[in-house]
Amino acid sequence: MGFTIAIPKETAAFEKRVAASAETVKKYVAMGCTVRVESGAGLASSISDAQFTDAGAIITKNIAETLQDADLILK
Repeated sequence: MGFTIAIPKETAAFEKRVAASAETVKKYVAMGCTVRVESGAGLASSISDAQFTDAGAIITKNIAETLQDADLILK
C-alpha cells in the first residue's frame, strides 16, 4: 500500500490558493503516491479538475472522500 495525499478545497473566505499545483501532483504521483483532490479545489487558482486528473490525481466528490485514509493532508 502506497502513501496517500489529500488536497481538499480551501474553506477560508477570500482564499484563492490551492495546496498543490497540477505539476506538484504529477511529481507526487511519479514518486508512487496516490493523490486525491476534492472537486473544485483548484478553480479559484485557475487549475481545473481535468488538469489534476491529467497529472494523475483522483478527483473526489466531497471532503470526506478526499480525506479518507489519507496519510498526509495538504492545506
